[in-house]
Amino acid sequence: MGLIHIELFATLDLVGQAPGGPDEDPVGFPFGGWQAPLLDEVAGAQIGAAYEGTDALLLGRRTYDIFAAYWPHQRGGADSEIATLFNGVPKYVASRGTPDLSWAGSTHLGPDLAAAVREIRDRHEHVKVVGSLNLVQTLLRERLFDRLDLWLHPIVLGVGKKVFDDGAVPTSLTLLEPPAAGPKGAVYLRYGLADGTPATGDMSAPDRGVGSDT
Repeated sequence: MGLIHIELFATLDLVGQAPGGPDEDPVGFPFGGWQAPLLDEVAGAQIGAAYEGTDALLLGRRTYDIFAAYWPHQRGGADSEIATLFNGVPKYVASRGTPDLSWAGSTHLGPDLAAAVREIRDRHEHVKVVGSLNLVQTLLRERLFDRLDLWLHPIVLGVGKKVFDDGAVPTSLTLLEPPAAGPKGAVYLRYGLADGTPATGDMSAPDRGVGSDT
């Protein structure tokens, strides 16, 4: 069985909407492209390394349309390595509509998304989910992911679609490696899905040493 890795860029208040550009998802959102001023060489290297070994992309409709309009035209450019990867691997698209899948190697998933994703996981080794917040929230609810790579950026927007929507399923994660920070303040956090649900405790319990006279 393969692995499903989610890649997300978010603000400190966990807004993940339209990091790449002002036209990405503009309805009711005035901060499209908020990530661009915060990119640096460290973050760029981390992002590039995160795609190593990817053999399939799993995308929501809006992210697919943005990628399909850009990546097929980047051969030989500054992003040629990522372009070669994205253009060469199969693309699976989650959409309730009937998208125009003009990008070579693209497949529209059926209405039973959870079942379709499980089939993709059986077919590939490293499936990458990029952006696609609506799709991501479905994967989180279904626990259909193995790793969550989260880049937190040092801004607060106060508006926009969040990484974790209302009704998120309580889930435990484990930090897979020490956090890494870039010179512009972006922090890279790599989490793995853990068993069970979040535990609770009592901070005033005697073994915690809180509220005692010692």
